[in-house]
Amino acid sequence: MTTLWLVRHGQTDWNVEGRYQGQTDVPLNAAGLAQAHALAAELAGRPFDAVYSSDLQRARITAEIIARPLRLPVQTDIRLREINQGQWEGQIYKHLVARFQAEMLARRGDPNGFRPPDGESVAEVAARVAQAIDAIACAHPDGQVIVVSHALALATLICQANQIPLQDVYDHLPHNAHPEVIEWPPRMNGHKAPQSHSATG
Repeated sequence: MTTLWLVRHGQTDWNVEGRYQGQTDVPLNAAGLAQAHALAAELAGRPFDAVYSSDLQRARITAEIIARPLRLPVQTDIRLREINQGQWEGQIYKHLVARFQAEMLARRGDPNGFRPPDGESVAEVAARVAQAIDAIACAHPDGQVIVVSHALALATLICQANQIPLQDVYDHLPHNAHPEVIEWPPRMNGHKAPQSHSATG
């Protein structure tokens, strides 16, 4: 089993405003940077084997701050990105609820299969993120690995690791910079190594 420390990136201004970020490359705000530094101090000295991250800057910068005292590189993988919210990205959630009542009702009825206009479904996110994690687990069997990603992407992993139906994924969104620890079994099954590049942590 690989032990995964799942970390949602630090806070952004869009988090505060209640905007859908999706795959828009929004930076951390001052509070988010402080959260990342606080978590780095908390995790410093633990015996981690690797740090992986989404390539979006709010996750990557969080990961680099965490990785620095651990003296580990940050390996980025685009499969760890947040759900693509399509045309809803940048929109404030409460405004979407008011404007797209039928669509929001459809999402509540089928959260796993619903896809926003030009976006991704939860099922699609779960599949691509699990593929990345399978490869990471194969690279680090019995290892301790930090994975920095995004709320919905990480929630799909929490559900899959704990046999929770994906339809309940929105009940398991992690908070900014608060790690969730799960166990993930190595599953070879022909998975390739993570598609990543390194940045000095």
